[in-house]
Parts: sequence; structure tokens; C-alpha cells
Amino acid sequence: MAIINENYLKLPGSYLFAEIARRVTKFKQDHPAASVIRLGIGDVTKPLPPAIISALHTAVDEMADAATFHGYGPEQGYEFLTSKILENDYAARGITLENDEIFVSDGSKSDVGNIQEIFGINNIVAITDPVYPVYLDTNVMAGRTGELKDGMFENVTYLPCNAENKFTPALPDHKVDLIYLCSPNNPTGTTLSKAELKKWVDYARDNSAVILYDAAYEAYIREDDVPHSIYEIEGAKEVAIEFRSFSKNAGFTGTRCAFTIVPKTVLGKKANGEQFPLNTLWNRRHTTKFNGTPYIVQQGAAAVYTPAGQQQIKAIVDYYMANAQIIREGLASAGIEAFGGVNAPYIWLKTPKGLSSWSFFDKLLNDVHIVGTPGTGFGPSGEGYFRLTAFGNRENTEEAVHRIKTRLSL
Repeated sequence: MAIINENYLKLPGSYLFAEIARRVTKFKQDHPAASVIRLGIGDVTKPLPPAIISALHTAVDEMADAATFHGYGPEQGYEFLTSKILENDYAARGITLENDEIFVSDGSKSDVGNIQEIFGINNIVAITDPVYPVYLDTNVMAGRTGELKDGMFENVTYLPCNAENKFTPALPDHKVDLIYLCSPNNPTGTTLSKAELKKWVDYARDNSAVILYDAAYEAYIREDDVPHSIYEIEGAKEVAIEFRSFSKNAGFTGTRCAFTIVPKTVLGKKANGEQFPLNTLWNRRHTTKFNGTPYIVQQGAAAVYTPAGQQQIKAIVDYYMANAQIIREGLASAGIEAFGGVNAPYIWLKTPKGLSSWSFFDKLLNDVHIVGTPGTGFGPSGEGYFRLTAFGNRENTEEAVHRIKTRLSL
């Protein structure tokens, strides 16, 4: 009989969303006439922009003609896409990268989960708390942590982010090897300034650590002091790997396309102390386990960078950010303290009157028929907080805010 990887058994399971589904299902069974508005989902709702649809149709037609058919492509991505990424996302911001430092994939979730495979099992991992669960769970699966005790895994450095420290994690008071940062942040919707991010880059350089930087929501940044890429920070190309996605800016959650930047100057070390480029390791992993993002999808992604594509995705981002403003201002008028929603499509609110995250979930569902996400599902520092998203349609967003202001008794 095959022996299983028992590290998987350390995980508490999909408790959060399974429990949300259970409670919502029971509520709808008990109240079949209730109109439930879901503001908990992190998925987009607007359709793909016309420029992207047109490019997808053209690519489909090419696949029907032997003269323009494409089979296996380069695992790292077609040059027609990677060159546009270099030009628009990096060179335009004064960042110099090379084509073979870009790896196109089927999603940032895959990449942030898989990146830990190129690192040794004994590395000390630091994560912000609350956190996007994939960062932590994949390290648990790999055996890089101990057991779960009192809501926290052993051998993991937790970096609490809360209203008291303005959601800015403090540098560790000991050496860590891998640092997961996400800005704009999921779930809190908050950001790191250039000055704060410089502290992390300096720490990583001083301690030979690697920063794993999730920038999936960079298109939502509105404030000038918030970097769109970690490579805007001096020295970051020596210590940081960056993850980007087309999901939240261009609606590719169901189409699947993203990319990861691994500069050749980011180094790890062998057991004998010899330095080794992480780009080489990721390229080996990527080409061994992945056959490349489909040609059709990459043509759709390339259309993002056309003048029409840029205009259309900006309109989508603006739409969601207008929703965020409606939610944020509505919560404030209802006397609920909220954060985020300025540079991100997430609003992170403090549960009122000392209610726990789950107690507020039940109250919101039962009193006003709105579904959100309890903060405790993102880590121990999420207790007492709650996440709402701006990815719904305008009508539902306005109705949800109206209900909160007029029907939620606090």
C-alpha cells in the first residue's frame, strides 16, 4: 500500500468556505424568499473586454488553419506576450528585465503555491497575518512547518497586521529565509508604501532572504507612494520574485493567465554554501511540470496591452473601485470602521461591538441577507475583522450598502 504525505493531514481542511456554504444553504432553506447578496467572493463579474474577445476569436481561427496552427509553444511564454509585458509593465516604470526572466503561467495561485518547491525544506518561512491561505498551506504540505497549535503552525514566523500597526508588518526579530508579501493585500485591501517596502528589501539583502511578492492587484493602485512592482525599490532585483496576474485587471479568472518574474540576480545557496541562481531552478521546474499557457489565451493576454485593451481594462478596474468607494463610504456612514478599498477591491472592516468574525457573519446574513468572509479564515490576526469585496455588480453593491445602513441593528 502506498504511503501518503501526512503533511496534508496537518491542514484543517477547507473549513472556511465549506462552513460559509453550509450556513448560507441553511439560511436559504429556512428563508426561501430572501434575496441574498454575496459580497464575499473574490471572483470578478464583468465580462472579458471586447479587445480581448476579438483577439481570442482571431487566435481560434488561426488554430483552424494548418498554416497558422500552433501546437506546443515555449513553456516560458510566447515572445509576442513577454515582450509586451517587459515594455508596458516594467520598462515604462524604469525597470530593466530580460525576456528569460519572465515565466507565463496559468495563474498566480499556481505560481505562489509552486514556488516553494525550489527551496529546501529547512527554510524558515515568514507570512503576514491575515494571509492568502495558499502561501501557508503549500508550505505545510511540503513539510516545512510543524503542527497546528492554537490556530498557528509551528516553525512559521507570523507577522501580525492589524489596525493598531496600520496593517504594516514589523520586521522579524530573528532571521527568516522566505518572506511572503502581498500588496495591495488580500484580504485587508491595504498597501505597503515605498518606504516600508524598502525596509523589507534591505532586510532580505542583509539576511540573504528571498521575498515572494504577490502583486496580483497592482492595477488597482491609486496612490502615488504605493509601488506597482517591488522592482521599483533599489536592490529588489537581488532578493525578490514577483507574481502578476491577468485575472483581476482583465477578467481572466476563468481564462487563466499570469506571469512570474525571477531575476537571474536572485540567488539561493547549496548545502556547501555555494550560491546558485533561482531563475535556473524555476525554469527547470516550470519546463518539467508545465507545457505552457495555451496560444489562444496568450493572444488574449497580449491584447490587454493594445490601446483599446488598456482603455477597456481601466474602465473595468474603475468600475470595481467605484463599488469599493460605495461600500467604504456606506460602512462609515453606518458607524462601522473599515480599511482598504482605496488601492484594492477589498474592504476589511472591524466587526462592531466586539462581535467575533463568525458572529458578525451570522448577523449580516440573518439581519440583512448579505454574505461576506469572516476574517478569522485568513489567520488568527483576522479575528474581529471581516472582508467584503467590490467585485459584484453596481446594483447589488448599492442595495447591500442600503441594507447595512437601514436594516443592520448594532
